[in-house]
Amino acid sequence: MAKTVSFGILHLGTSFTVTYALTGSIAVAGAVTFIEPLANTVLHYFFDKYWDHPRAQAWRARLVRGAAWRLNRA
Repeated sequence: MAKTVSFGILHLGTSFTVTYALTGSIAVAGAVTFIEPLANTVLHYFFDKYWDHPRAQAWRARLVRGAAWRLNRA
């Protein structure tokens, strides 16, 4: 758990630093620092929900078969 918390803090610091460097605005950097993880959390919820969907499983299976076929051709 400590590793996860440490990475979260690192992510927030990186987000703030990069956004501040690009915009020069503490307000914008602060907003982005907290809005971006919130948006990612919501997106991850739907991504995780779709991941187990039969269409997604079929797509991943086709992708793996295609990659294996290309490797065998080489």
